[in-house]
Amino acid sequence: MTERRTVLVTGCSSGIGLATAAAASRAGWAVIAAVRSPERADALRTAAPEADVRRVDVTDEESVAACFAGIDRLDAVVNNAGISNFDPTLEMSTSAALRTNLEVNFFGTVAVSRAAMPLLRASGGRLLTIGSVHGIVGQPFNEAYCAAKFAVEGFMEALAPVAAAHGVRVSMVVPGYVPDTRFGHFPDVNRKTVQAASGPYADTFAAYVDRLGQGWASAGQPAAEVADAVVRALAEDAPPFRIPTNAWVADYLDAKLADRDGRAVQRLAQDWIGLTPTS
Repeated sequence: MTERRTVLVTGCSSGIGLATAAAASRAGWAVIAAVRSPERADALRTAAPEADVRRVDVTDEESVAACFAGIDRLDAVVNNAGISNFDPTLEMSTSAALRTNLEVNFFGTVAVSRAAMPLLRASGGRLLTIGSVHGIVGQPFNEAYCAAKFAVEGFMEALAPVAAAHGVRVSMVVPGYVPDTRFGHFPDVNRKTVQAASGPYADTFAAYVDRLGQGWASAGQPAAEVADAVVRALAEDAPPFRIPTNAWVADYLDAKLADRDGRAVQRLAQDWIGLTPTS
């Protein structure tokens, strides 16, 4: 009998992480589902009842080490844990908020990957990370989150050939807008509250919110669809480095990666904030 492959997924209490844990379990994987708050894992335990639910705070290396304790074989890791933020602008935000974003989204991803790599080398495994279109194209009023996701992209792109030389495939899974998650939802943060905190940028922020509401419909997809893309990538012999999860994301990436001098993306962003795009 073939031994079941084991995957560790972080950020499993909701959204893409929960959907991935459930989809991987259905596909026959033994799932280690890491959550920051196990008391919030009821939905996870219902969706993936066979999963080994473990606590991890990705910003605490002792917590990461404890999560990996006792794992003898690991065939894949899905870095999904992360936080979102929505700050008015760099100069209106706080250094603490910027550091927190990098600690969770970048350094937390690195910590989990570092702990996993010896096990993945031994198994010839997979290291997948949930990226973002915001790690490809800078999004106005999301400077901290974009910085963290750009950092993850660069780190993983640099790691990928080295890891491949030692039998580990590294991939970035890039979803678009996933409306059926709590990620990026801030009940106390809305147009009124953020605009009030935006100082001289208030009008620019208002134009951005108006434009944003018009443009995300075609980008949206359910978390389960992203999870299916992850599970397919886990099963591939040679998954690509970057995996867009729908046609909108693929077109978005094509536009950025063909934009050698950055003008096309800047025109796009200028349109988002209500400016007449410059040439």
